[in-house]
Amino acid sequence: MSDDLSFTLKTTFGYDAFRPLQREIIEASLAGRDVFALLPTGGGKSMCFQLPALVRSGLTVVVSPLIALMKDQVDQLQAAGVAATYLNSTLGAAEARSRLAGLHRGEWRLLYVAPERLMLDNWQENLKAWNVTAIAIDEAHCVSEWGHDFRPEYRQIAKLRELLPEVPVMALTATATERVRVDIIKHLKLRAPDVFVASFN
Repeated sequence: MSDDLSFTLKTTFGYDAFRPLQREIIEASLAGRDVFALLPTGGGKSMCFQLPALVRSGLTVVVSPLIALMKDQVDQLQAAGVAATYLNSTLGAAEARSRLAGLHRGEWRLLYVAPERLMLDNWQENLKAWNVTAIAIDEAHCVSEWGHDFRPEYRQIAKLRELLPEVPVMALTATATERVRVDIIKHLKLRAPDVFVASFN
């Protein structure tokens, strides 16, 4: 399998080698385990959920609080030929409807979504209908009151665990003290997660 991962890394993303811990994180996720990953900014966090999304079937839902970043990542993925899209408050109604229709048809591999969207109207029915096979939570420190960037809407994300109990969850952050790390794992209801902490020097 690892050769497949390297092949996808090279052919889709143009990289010759994985950065530290990326392969281990990807393999743990593909094995169906929950993952907590603390990687420095620029350490390739997004690859940890983007690449597995191409290897596994179904839809990977990426929860991200940063709307500008969401668009940038989706633009980059689409440029690389990856079926990725996002839903957030910047979209007009018609465009949002069109993307939702595509999700119902199974057209996308990656969906980026802001946390506050997750619990709107019929999202719960939608998520159950979309063959979600992985959930990635970027900027996961936002769930912790001890973090520097606490967002109450991040506390809603734990409902995904009840809604999709079989789906592995990956939580990623570039900033988390030991206290915040414990808090993230607790609030996101990660189950015996594999924990990866990169060195920051």
